[in-house]
Amino acid sequence: MAEGDFQEKTEQATPKKRSEARKKGQVGKSREIPSVAVLLAGLSTLHLFGAYMYNHIRSLMQDTFSMIAAPNLSLPEFLAFGNIVMERFIIVVLPVMIAVFVTALLSNVLQVGWLLSWESVTPKLSKISPIKGIQKLFSKQTLMELFKSLAKLALVGVIAYLTIKGEMDRLPSLADMEVQGILLYVLKVAFKIFIRVSMAMIFLALLDYAFQKWQYEQQLKMTKQEVKEEFKRTEGDPLIKSRIRKIQYEVAKRRMMQEVPKADVVVTNPVHLAVALQYDSAEMSAPTLLAKGAGAVAERIKALAKEHDIPVVENRELAHKLFKMVEIGNEVPSLLYQAVAEVLAYVYQLKGTVISGQ
Repeated sequence: MAEGDFQEKTEQATPKKRSEARKKGQVGKSREIPSVAVLLAGLSTLHLFGAYMYNHIRSLMQDTFSMIAAPNLSLPEFLAFGNIVMERFIIVVLPVMIAVFVTALLSNVLQVGWLLSWESVTPKLSKISPIKGIQKLFSKQTLMELFKSLAKLALVGVIAYLTIKGEMDRLPSLADMEVQGILLYVLKVAFKIFIRVSMAMIFLALLDYAFQKWQYEQQLKMTKQEVKEEFKRTEGDPLIKSRIRKIQYEVAKRRMMQEVPKADVVVTNPVHLAVALQYDSAEMSAPTLLAKGAGAVAERIKALAKEHDIPVVENRELAHKLFKMVEIGNEVPSLLYQAVAEVLAYVYQLKGTVISGQ
């Protein structure tokens, strides 16, 4: 077994693992929220379009019975009438269908965003394994879903019982009502049950959403070893990266040392730091730093300066500022013009050169 198999999953999932899980369709969402949202959307649509649907259904039933009662009804006429009935029925239920579809879509999108994954529906032999099927049948997830289903069933039963019990005093008066009045009363009681059940289901859906999010985060957690392995895969092995940086540093240092012979002066502090400067008034607007270094690199710069007869000037303060403020290949900032000009003037004087204009 790998070392990570024995470690506890204590680390939060990395962005890469979250992305891979999302691509596989593994997201933290509640199935209860779409169910409740669809139920509420259907009830709201029925409440808003109830009169419209009732009138159209009544008219449709009247036309249907009158058509069936018509004598000498031919088969083409019956089929044509059947098409008309279907079209009118679809128009009647269309508001509810649209509301339910849009609500189901939005309730899922708002939970996990736009996500299209074929991973969960891709045929795999492992999915039809009897052993895994039995394990899944008695898994914690399955038991949790069974508990939620029983809880919802019990909740609906209790709410329906209490609602109907509260209406028992009015039941005797139904004997004096017409059929239409009885029907409206039954619909009113049923709607009251639906509303109360929906309110309770909203509370359960919110609890389930919080639980699903927590469970999803727990499933995504990683061991410290898994985090290290992922870092190696994405960022590269730290040892290899360190070796690459070392090689890059050596190449840059060799390239820098090749520029030292072009310098006009090397400023030192005098032991720890060395900075090589070049100034060509015809091509440069300000002196340029060709090389800099500390310790062994500084000693190498000074040695190259001596080999190529480049003056080495000791100036502790200037060497420190140049080393800290100026990068290799950049011009000296205006703040240091005066100090650098004095050093260059001294160097030119040593070489017996007179700078024009001074």
